[in-house]
Amino acid sequence: MEILSSPITTCSRKHEKIYQDWFNFADSDGDGRVTGSDATKFFAMSNVPRQDLKQVWAIADSKRQGFLGFKEFIAAMQLISLAQSGSILTNDTLNDEGVENIEPPNMEGLEALLASQKSSSKPNDSGVNASPQLQPSRSARWFTSSKSSKKVTLASATSIVDGLKKLYVRKLKPLEITYLFNDFGSPLLTNSDFDAKPMIMLLGQYSTGKTTFIKYLLKSGYPGSHIGPEPTTDRFVVLMNGPDERSIPGNTIAVQADMPFSGLTNFGTAFLSKFECSQMPHPLLEHVTLIDTPGVLSGEKQRTQRTYDFTGVTSWFAAKCDLILLLFDPHKLDISDEFKRVISSLRGHDDKIRVVLNKADQVDTQQLMRVYGAMMWSLGKVLNTPEVTRVYIGSFRDTPINEAAGGPLGQELFEREQNDLLSDLKDIPKKSCDRRINEFVKRARAAKIHACIISHLKKEMPAILGKARTQQRLIDNLEDEFQKVQREHHLPAGDFPNVEQFREILGGFNIDKFEKLKPKMMQDVDDMLGYDIPELLKNFRNPYE
Repeated sequence: MEILSSPITTCSRKHEKIYQDWFNFADSDGDGRVTGSDATKFFAMSNVPRQDLKQVWAIADSKRQGFLGFKEFIAAMQLISLAQSGSILTNDTLNDEGVENIEPPNMEGLEALLASQKSSSKPNDSGVNASPQLQPSRSARWFTSSKSSKKVTLASATSIVDGLKKLYVRKLKPLEITYLFNDFGSPLLTNSDFDAKPMIMLLGQYSTGKTTFIKYLLKSGYPGSHIGPEPTTDRFVVLMNGPDERSIPGNTIAVQADMPFSGLTNFGTAFLSKFECSQMPHPLLEHVTLIDTPGVLSGEKQRTQRTYDFTGVTSWFAAKCDLILLLFDPHKLDISDEFKRVISSLRGHDDKIRVVLNKADQVDTQQLMRVYGAMMWSLGKVLNTPEVTRVYIGSFRDTPINEAAGGPLGQELFEREQNDLLSDLKDIPKKSCDRRINEFVKRARAAKIHACIISHLKKEMPAILGKARTQQRLIDNLEDEFQKVQREHHLPAGDFPNVEQFREILGGFNIDKFEKLKPKMMQDVDDMLGYDIPELLKNFRNPYE
């Protein structure tokens, strides 16, 4: 399966060198990004109508990042060339054959400007032919240096993600640190968390076809994969793009600064020994990261205790993922206690969940109807949502569908369902920036509620005597304290954390050491949600709107 998060950009080496010089000229600050303001100045030399240039930007910046990298810039130039020749621009324009032969567009006055720039530049300042690289080192310093974070200003942001980084370091991270949000919720965010590719996690009981599903997407296996009727995948495996095929141990991958998995160190060596990263060169993995998981235990196997917090790990990955696929098998519809705990841990990520009834061609049409009804009944007891969950029915493997079981009607159904699921997956890279904004806002609101809870508990503590007794009373009556916070700050009840989990973590802290409510910090987060983020999105929307 091909997931195209941006238009196909193929051109000859001769044209690539031309576009490289143009890109370097258009990139006013040399950071490897052509922003909206850069593009409006440069594209104006094409004399293409504004309405067509609006379409050019929309197609080239399909991820809605707010800037064009070198590949997207090439796509934009090819689209402008087609617009100059009178072609109608659509999202599929650059998918046609012969794209690499499109001549560069006519840019009025550009040659003179380039000649003037070359004559004024020093010999050692000449550009290189390699495509420019983004410079993550500067933004990475914001997360590690308190001095650097104080100098961060939103005005210098060159993309939406860049702006979110700055807002996090300036306004949200101080609140999280002050009120220990990283101890109760997810760990503090790092630079790599913002730059990570979209992730898709597969969950299900053993032998429901998780690894086979990945093989179906990749059209091949991955390093270390093994498929069989028994529980074959005994570890969490992250599939990422890489120059060659290799497996990296969990302890190694968790300490790499450019990987978004440093938070997994909190689950200890017992988990990291069951975690690894498989790298392989593949066009699909250039756009998304796949996460294969161990089969959830059922029946007698539940007596075998795992050596790490399986539910906690799945919850951690769920917060990072863009899509969560729950796989079921017509012969494994029972939801075990562990699977129920895993599904419950996905609370708050309902919009990411997709249910897949895999291996559906192993039963006939009548049985499939009964299986579907039984599965929905089982899920209804676990998900606790009034909405109907989207279920995809099919047989996701690299062998032909069994026509004998499903018949012509079943085969047509499976093909349509598979196409629907693949369309859902193809949209993930395009929606990754929107998803990142959504998760950032969700995190900010959760941190704000957490700060209100912590400061309220601190306020309830006595000044001198009876601190231990009061702390125990607060922990025992935590539900009532949550209701007090809700009424005092007018907060929605559904946004509060799980009471039992919060109580368990709270028992390890001295409430008297908590911080009181700091209105300035709370106001900063409110300003960020109410003004800064909307302004950021406005600044990096289509520059021709």
